[in-house]
Amino acid sequence: MNSKISFLRSIFLLLITCALFACGVAPIPATESPSQILTDVAPTQPIIISTSQPPSLQPALLETRRITLEFPPKIKADSSSDIIRLTLEVDDLGNVTPTAYYETNTVTGEVIQIPDLYETHNVGVEANFDIAGVDVKPSGITYQPLQKGKPVTFYWSIRAPQVGKFRGTIWVNLVFVDKLTGEESRRAVSAQIVEIEAVDFFGFSVNFVRTSGVVGSVLGIIVGFPFFDDIVKYWWSKRKKRKVKK
Repeated sequence: MNSKISFLRSIFLLLITCALFACGVAPIPATESPSQILTDVAPTQPIIISTSQPPSLQPALLETRRITLEFPPKIKADSSSDIIRLTLEVDDLGNVTPTAYYETNTVTGEVIQIPDLYETHNVGVEANFDIAGVDVKPSGITYQPLQKGKPVTFYWSIRAPQVGKFRGTIWVNLVFVDKLTGEESRRAVSAQIVEIEAVDFFGFSVNFVRTSGVVGSVLGIIVGFPFFDDIVKYWWSKRKKRKVKK
């Protein structure tokens, strides 16, 4: 009885094996583990999972400031120094009115918007007064830190060594330094034109001085003419005779 059962079982296994071969499916060796099977059927292209975070976006909040520039349109040549003043003050409500410290000075103003990065960056301002023919102190680029809600002011002392008209530019840049990485970036926000005329001690302009010099030269030539003295004496005697007749 047992031999018959073993015979039938062998025939049954043989039929199953033949059926698998007929369907094109190879039997799985008993020595392979499930992990090896999964490795064999794994895709050939690697799966890349990104762990990087999206870049930080520029903040929507902006700080509104007004740049006020005050300078003298006329200065005395080769005399004491004059002052130029540049101020960045907060103007969130648009109520800041540019005013001059000296009535004769010219005042200009413009509104700028600064990204509110005070929490993550050290913010500063660079200013430079670039003008030829005029002595400027301090010269070159000057820097001041900028704090939220607080104004900053730059001063320049100027002196013109001679009479003339001078034209320059005041450049203003914002500087942002990341507090974590130390990465630095700059942003130009203003370039204002400054026109200054240097006059002589009596307040005459360069055109007047030049014209006066020409007129003086002509008068000098006339006075130095050989017969000029005789002409003046003749004209003076004629005038006296007319007064006597009257």
